[in-house]
Amino acid sequence: MTRILVTGASGCVGQYISHWLLLHSDAELLLWLRDPSKLTAVLADHPRVRLLVGDLRDTDRFVAELATVNRVIHTATAWGDPERAEQVNVVAVKRLLQLLNPHVVEQIIYFSTASILDRDLRPLPEAQAYGTEYIQTKARCLEQLEQHPLAAKIIAVFPTLVFGGRVDGTSPYPTSYLTEGLAEASRWLWLARWLRADASFHFIHAEDIARICGQFATRPHEPNREPGQGALRRVVMGQQAISVDDAVATLCRWRGVGRTPGIPLWAWLIETLIKILPIEVNAWDRFSIRQRHFIHDPVSPPERFGGESHAPTLETVLSDSGLPNRGSPRTQRKVLPTT
Repeated sequence: MTRILVTGASGCVGQYISHWLLLHSDAELLLWLRDPSKLTAVLADHPRVRLLVGDLRDTDRFVAELATVNRVIHTATAWGDPERAEQVNVVAVKRLLQLLNPHVVEQIIYFSTASILDRDLRPLPEAQAYGTEYIQTKARCLEQLEQHPLAAKIIAVFPTLVFGGRVDGTSPYPTSYLTEGLAEASRWLWLARWLRADASFHFIHAEDIARICGQFATRPHEPNREPGQGALRRVVMGQQAISVDDAVATLCRWRGVGRTPGIPLWAWLIETLIKILPIEVNAWDRFSIRQRHFIHDPVSPPERFGGESHAPTLETVLSDSGLPNRGSPRTQRKVLPTT
């Protein structure tokens, strides 16, 4: 029986992945998490589930278990505290790879962030220069993994903006930070409906992340064939890019807020809004404002690997989120249940 280790298993993405694997594989799952009480979408006493309870910084507690795993899906991460981010996002990853048996492990799916890559999926120099502690540590870790002896077995995945769970708390899955922010974003539509911004981005639902990772983890691992890359494979997970204007318009329709012709967000106007509104801006935020278009080519939804998206559009994301729909009946669509 294949043994798959999932780190960060109690998080939003970790639980979507673990649930998918229980439904669509016969693998034994080792779920590494700090607090078992947060495991809400997966039965802790499932016969194919074994919990590894502990902090990722205490990797040596599970030396015996790590030597037996065939696949690793590493979603665990840390941010906010620079010292902890360094220990979890860089040092612990290095130690985890050291403890894997190179003759037993077949594949490692390593979670990073799309923020550290440019349009062509190359490392973005500004990530290390201006990034938060989270972004900087992810950039440094990727740099090390590119040269690692196990690089040919590593698939580095880079989620774009992640939705998941529900704003009303009725989902068995934890709510992602982005989905939690939908209610707050709705409260600013009175202002956003007057503005226009030349910017764009990708998004992806955690269920679609699970489908991509599940397809990788349940198929034979293959050498990297992505053009312009080395042994380590880079996959940016997301739907096709959407403009900020289209996103605001969609949210306005969903919430029944009228859209106006709008005022372009010139650089001087952005600076003025930063000064008069309760907004804290760091060096990375200012780089992001200048960059504007965080898009990637290729970007990978489940369809790129033979799957089908759970939430391919922003409308389906909003429907899945449980955010009340106060718009016209045309926007009141349903999303199929997660399977």
